[in-house]
Amino acid sequence: MAHVVLIATGGTIASSSGPDRAAVARRTAGEILGSIGPCDVEVQGRDLLNVGSYLLGHRELRVIAEAVAEEVARDDVTGVVVTHGTDTMEETAFLVDLLHDSDKPVVLTGAQKAADHPDSDGPQNLREAIVVAASPEARGCGALICFAGRIFAPRRTRKHHTIAPEPFRTGDGGPIGRVGASSVRLTARPVRTARLDRPDHRFDETRVDVVTLHPGADAVLARAAVHAGARAVVLAGTGAGNGNHAVLEWVSEAVRTGKVVGLSTRVAEGPVVPMYGNGGGADLTRAGALNLGGLPLYHARLLLALLLSQGVSVTQQTLTPYI
Repeated sequence: MAHVVLIATGGTIASSSGPDRAAVARRTAGEILGSIGPCDVEVQGRDLLNVGSYLLGHRELRVIAEAVAEEVARDDVTGVVVTHGTDTMEETAFLVDLLHDSDKPVVLTGAQKAADHPDSDGPQNLREAIVVAASPEARGCGALICFAGRIFAPRRTRKHHTIAPEPFRTGDGGPIGRVGASSVRLTARPVRTARLDRPDHRFDETRVDVVTLHPGADAVLARAAVHAGARAVVLAGTGAGNGNHAVLEWVSEAVRTGKVVGLSTRVAEGPVVPMYGNGGGADLTRAGALNLGGLPLYHARLLLALLLSQGVSVTQQTLTPYI
C-alpha cells in the first residue's frame, strides 16, 4: 500500500468560524484527515503550522520546504501532501519545486470554503491530492498543485480568483492533468530545472519588494524599499514591462550602486518584452533591469530572494533557466 505523509500548515481547509463569524485556521492534521472518510492509501498526518497563508513569511516557507525534504527522504514514503492556504500557495509550491530533488510527488492543496461550511471543498480536494501523491504517474513531476480535480505545475500557476471553487490558472497554458476518485491522468509533464540549494536562516530576512507602476508613478516607493533594506526591487511594469522617465532614472541609480532590479509586468499573462524606448522596457533593461520573462510577478520576487540569500550573483544568465 502506498504511504503518503500529510503536512498540515493551516489555511481555509483547516479553518472554522468563531463567534464573530470570522474563519480562523484551527483544525489539526488528524481532524482534516478525519473528514475524508475511508482511503485506499495509508496516510500519516504531521502538524507543522496552523495559520492562514496570508500570515506566512520567508521563515515559514523555509520551514515547510524543510519538512517536505525530511518526509521525502524517508524510504517508506511514496509521496507528500501539503495542506495550505490558497492566498500564497503559489509561492510555497514554486519554492518547493525549485528545491525538490526527488522523484516522489509533492502535492499542495487546500480549500476555498472553510471546514465548517456545509459545502466545504476541502475533503474532496484532499482526497484527490492524496491520490496524486500516491500515483506512479506523478513521479518525476516535482511539486504540484491539485485543486478542484485539476493538476497544475507551479512555475506559472497563480491564484486568479478570490473565491471561485477553481481558483488557480496557469498563465499561457493550463493544467497538466486531472484526477478522479482513484485515477490520475497527465496530459503534459513539466520541464524541470536544475535544483537549487535549500535556503538557510539568511533567507528569512532577505527582503525583496515589489513596486507596481501606474499612470503618474514615480520612484518614491522604489527608493523607500531600498532605504528599508530591500536587496532587490521587482518592478511590476505596465504592458510588456514598461516604466517612465522617473523610474528609468532610479533604475540607473540603483544598478550603479549594486542593487538588483527585476523587470516584470502587472499584466496577468504574457512575458516581459523590452520593445519600447522613451522610458519603456527597452530603456529599463539597457539601464540594468533584469528581464524576468514570463515568470509571474511574485514567483520572480521569491526567486530573487532565494538566490540573493545564498550569495548568488544575480545576472540575466543566472535567471534564464528559471524564467
